[in-house]
Amino acid sequence: MNQIIECVPNFSEGRDREKIEKIVDSFRGKKGVKLLDYSNDENHNRLVVTVVGEYEPLKEAVLESVGKAVELIDLNKHEGQHPRMGAVDVIPFIPIKNATMDDCIRLSKEVGEAIGNDYKFPVFLYEKSASAPHRENLASIRKGEFEGMAEKIHEPEWHPDFGPEERHPTAGTVAVGARMPLVAYNINLNTTRLDIATNISKKIRHINGGFRFVKAMGVDLPDKGMVQVSINMTDFTKTALYRVFETVRFEAKRWGVTIAGSEIIGLVPMAALVDTAMYYLGLEDFSYSQVLESRIMDE
Repeated sequence: MNQIIECVPNFSEGRDREKIEKIVDSFRGKKGVKLLDYSNDENHNRLVVTVVGEYEPLKEAVLESVGKAVELIDLNKHEGQHPRMGAVDVIPFIPIKNATMDDCIRLSKEVGEAIGNDYKFPVFLYEKSASAPHRENLASIRKGEFEGMAEKIHEPEWHPDFGPEERHPTAGTVAVGARMPLVAYNINLNTTRLDIATNISKKIRHINGGFRFVKAMGVDLPDKGMVQVSINMTDFTKTALYRVFETVRFEAKRWGVTIAGSEIIGLVPMAALVDTAMYYLGLEDFSYSQVLESRIMDE
């Protein structure tokens, strides 16, 4: 691949294996496209796919997956811990190699326009592709979720960028945009009290005065008998994983709660883990170039 762009579409289906595989099939066996990873979470009722590809082949595969999601997912019957407003909830494009942010912005607009025209599925542009400052933050667009969007979409400031000015009756609406690499990082707490996870989330997320590049919310995990601080790290080069982990540990102590463990959803840049390893191991004068795999990849 000469030009490589990453896409991490999120679909509102994390329980029905047959539907999940049909959606993921859109990315399998396609020239110029490589499926890197996909994972589903039953509590969140959400599927996250990580794929890379060249501009046009990636565009075609993403549009095919949107068509599958619109056909298979009915949000009137969807329940889960994760906020959602669409069958395909969000489609971000990320520049990886020989691609610029401008390339990803252009791709997001082309995909958004095609979704609106082909599937009559309302599209909001977000992050770097946003058509207005108040649309940059995904949480602001998604506020009200699928149910609330039926009325919200008629407000002048929330008319969609592409597609009909009516919420799709079963698929809802979707956000499409371009952004920097994001790390989906969750920290599980040894308690069943959701209010504790929610309180800690407010302490660390940017919108409430926390870390500039952190979005977070509290999530109940009834099957595990614990709660979770679910986090999106929007720029790990500015806010490190270890800093967020230690802050969550520090804040949890006031309730006598400990961390049960943490998890990364999907793929993560190696540099994010190297940075964390350097902190916990107290490494001095260590660089990414000393990682064996990085040298092999450069050959």
